[in-house]
Amino acid sequence: MSKPDPKTLHKGRGAQKSQHNRFERLRHVPRADFREYRIREGEDTSTRTEYLKVHPRSIVNKVESPDVGMSYSMNPYQGCEHGCVYCYARNTHQYWGYGPGLDFESRILVKENAAVLLENQLRKPSWKAAPIVLSGNTDCYQPAEKKYCLTRACLKVFLKYRHPVGIITKNALLLRDLDLLKELHQYGLVGVHISVTSLNPETRRLLEPRTTTTSQRLKTIEKLAEAGIPVNAMLAPVIPGINSHELMELARVVADAGARSFGLNVVRLNGAIGEIFSHWIHKAMPERADKVLNQIRACHGGRLNDSRFGIRNKGEGPLAQQIHRMAQICKMRYFSGREFPSLNTGLHQDYKTGQLKLF
Repeated sequence: MSKPDPKTLHKGRGAQKSQHNRFERLRHVPRADFREYRIREGEDTSTRTEYLKVHPRSIVNKVESPDVGMSYSMNPYQGCEHGCVYCYARNTHQYWGYGPGLDFESRILVKENAAVLLENQLRKPSWKAAPIVLSGNTDCYQPAEKKYCLTRACLKVFLKYRHPVGIITKNALLLRDLDLLKELHQYGLVGVHISVTSLNPETRRLLEPRTTTTSQRLKTIEKLAEAGIPVNAMLAPVIPGINSHELMELARVVADAGARSFGLNVVRLNGAIGEIFSHWIHKAMPERADKVLNQIRACHGGRLNDSRFGIRNKGEGPLAQQIHRMAQICKMRYFSGREFPSLNTGLHQDYKTGQLKLF
């Protein structure tokens, strides 16, 4: 892989430009133009991350999509400093009035009242326990968590109310909360999904510039497995021409680390992500940009995205079929006899009933 020209690649960020918000009628462009000028001149173009405190009225979201594997999610943060260039969640930043490009990874909304809102939800007489996933949209252990500890506060609420919780992350900061995870596991209330995208440090850095290294993620899986906490490895997204050739080895190393299962999806560049990713890859991997984009199109009927439920995350065509056949081989070879368990939904109602008897 040839190294990107430092004068054209914005280090430490995934998106390489500010992308306008499609819901805004007016937009201000001189700032972006000036930044491009500074890149050409080789000047420092670092973008300072802003943490913006917000106070929403609710935190638990019903997931209507039938093919994402969760019924409810909650996100203590909106936007994600990890800066993964392929992230589907970038589009949602537009609903908050920001752009899906650099805004998504540099303007992080901090939901200070997340734990209070969660507790209010779990206390409702009408609420019936079902696993709530932290986070279905942005990483709950992104760098902001080290300062604000909103995820830890929410885990305490889940433990208090004996309520099941799933966690999706690619950050080893999760191990800070191993004490709470162990307690939740005693009641069968927690499952963790660790994203592992590439074993190549340079590929990982380009795709996910502010994430934990792959070696730290594997150590995180090991620590969780040692504690008996069920771990599913997310080998996703599979990007043809970038990390697709690593699938067999990725499956082997996460299995060796103790993962009980793995999942994957073929990358799809929905909404604004198509333009963001295309702009990025022509800067980060110019020699293979056209090949990669054409292979992604080959998995989605000639487009960078397919929105059909049940097909959009799997892809179709010979290349996608090859990826899924390889995944089946991995499951038979490395995960035979392993199973990721269902979480315990029976304790929460007992807890609420016990509380009501006190009054």
